[in-house]
Amino acid sequence: MDQHGAQVTIRRTICSRPWLALAVLASCFATWTSFAGPKEGDQVWVATWGASPVAPLPANTTNPGFTNQTVRLVVHTSLGGSEVRVRLSNAFGMESLVIGTAHLALRGTNAGTLSGTDRALTFAGSGSVTIPPGALVVSDSVKLDVPALSDLAVSLYLPGPTGQATWHAAALATNYVSRSGDFTAAADMPVDHTVTSWFYLTDIEVKSSKDTFAVVTFGDSITDGTRSTPDTNHRWPNLLAQRLAQHHVKLSVVDEGIAGNRVLHDLVGPNALARFDRDVLTQAGVGYVTVLLGINDIGDISRLPAVAQAGRAPQPVSADEIIAGYLQMITRAHQQGLKIVGCTLTPFEGAAYFTPEGETKRQAVNKFIRTRGAYDGVIDFDAVVRDPEHPARFLPLYDSGDHLHPNDAGYKAMAEAIDLSLFRKR
Repeated sequence: MDQHGAQVTIRRTICSRPWLALAVLASCFATWTSFAGPKEGDQVWVATWGASPVAPLPANTTNPGFTNQTVRLVVHTSLGGSEVRVRLSNAFGMESLVIGTAHLALRGTNAGTLSGTDRALTFAGSGSVTIPPGALVVSDSVKLDVPALSDLAVSLYLPGPTGQATWHAAALATNYVSRSGDFTAAADMPVDHTVTSWFYLTDIEVKSSKDTFAVVTFGDSITDGTRSTPDTNHRWPNLLAQRLAQHHVKLSVVDEGIAGNRVLHDLVGPNALARFDRDVLTQAGVGYVTVLLGINDIGDISRLPAVAQAGRAPQPVSADEIIAGYLQMITRAHQQGLKIVGCTLTPFEGAAYFTPEGETKRQAVNKFIRTRGAYDGVIDFDAVVRDPEHPARFLPLYDSGDHLHPNDAGYKAMAEAIDLSLFRKR
């Protein structure tokens, strides 16, 4: 029988025997689903810490890059776990980045690590990895008991020259750069100088039970913790993580704030709509997202000396345009099954870029957040920190002095005002 005849015979057999057609389809379906990906186990990966990467500034003397040096980066966890891995990003690199060696340990004092906790990191089994421009890599996992609310030290040996590094400039944490050499495994790394930025490191993930989720706090400098005390973890997302732990709520908190970020236009870092997928939707274990963004869209940035010197246009936007940006984020979050919570914009009268027109926009945006019901919940930060006698201004008790950012007491008040039932067990 030729091939054509065989095909006709098969079609006739299936048509005359419907049960056979169902069996064939069931067999095909079983084959397809067997390749649909790994089956969900008892544990899943959940991000416990994060920092959004941004591009280096041209001719920035605090970010010249690295050559034959080790950087030791200190980060503070939210959720604990017994298995851990990291993400490294070359998002804004102009050339491929070589990570010669990488290690992870519990942090001791200053640049030191705790004895017995050092773990060498590998990438697809290799101790080194090359990251193409614009790409990221995820390390293989290592066994390490990582407590909640603890400090980790991630050490990267960079043979270089790297050129200017992808970084998170405002770490508000002391990090360490060695003299020449690979000191990733050294308990006491020889320090050439310190920096207050994170380089290349964007996420720490831990294994947790499959009913555990991450809360991603998506925002600008007020989420990034600007003007909080360095090395104290007094950003409001850190303090929220402390409250969740105290109430035995098994959620992580991942801070994806960028100082100077805006909803609709680039200023510092990609605009919020451009980075929403990268910084929210692809986070391991994300279940919830809070949004505190828009004050940098409202403020007249042409009044800021650094911006004016750079010759940037003010790029004014309306309250309706900011709201449209929120609706885009809400739609995209809901498409992924996430609960998204809106945060009201805090006062800024007296800040360098305040205008009465901007205050009118802030009030309109906050009215939308409070009353329209588009978000799944609301955190009214404005009501927490404003001066009751002068609602367009910060309460002096909570004002860091620039009339835009809270101080430590203000960040604490913000965290304590959050209704934890917004993050009910899913």
